[in-house]
Amino acid sequence: MRKITLFAFLLFVHFGFSQIKGIAEKGSGIVNLEKHQFKFDLFNPGISYEFGIFRNQSVSVDVGLGAATYGEGYAYGLALNNRYRYYHNFQRRIDRDKNVSGNSGNYIAAAQAIFFSQLRLSTNIEGPSDFNLGFYGMVYGVQRTYPKGFNFNAELGAGFYKGDGIPDGYGPLVNFKFGWVATKRKSTKPVFD
Repeated sequence: MRKITLFAFLLFVHFGFSQIKGIAEKGSGIVNLEKHQFKFDLFNPGISYEFGIFRNQSVSVDVGLGAATYGEGYAYGLALNNRYRYYHNFQRRIDRDKNVSGNSGNYIAAAQAIFFSQLRLSTNIEGPSDFNLGFYGMVYGVQRTYPKGFNFNAELGAGFYKGDGIPDGYGPLVNFKFGWVATKRKSTKPVFD
């Protein structure tokens, strides 16, 4: 577990320093990312907030329904998801005249998810009734935001599931969200300086 955490930390420190260098060379500020993006998730009901921190990097937090599955079983209920995202294809999308508004791009992310016992709807994991379950790993994601504000986000990854009172294990993470972005997005029309 410590090796995974150390690897993820070193990976994002590397990306962070390379982005700071790029900002210093091309001006300051977040070029392609939305500074703030708040959305309502409809497919798995919940709310999400994403904010840009560097040129192609953001942090997102969402609370809503989610499912966890690994060797010990599954749990479905309220989950808190945290992501540190690195969007890797903004420039390629811009070069092809594709939309990057609303953080429309593909990303790699360090992922954390906490599945709370208080609002768990279903589980087949044997253990105490009040166990919490945490996920720590990496995901690859695709996010698209359309002109009217509709948004979808799909993620696929793997990591370590840490149980509170139940056995630990490794497993996949699949996440799909469909919703509506409530904040104003950057214009999709070109801006000339």
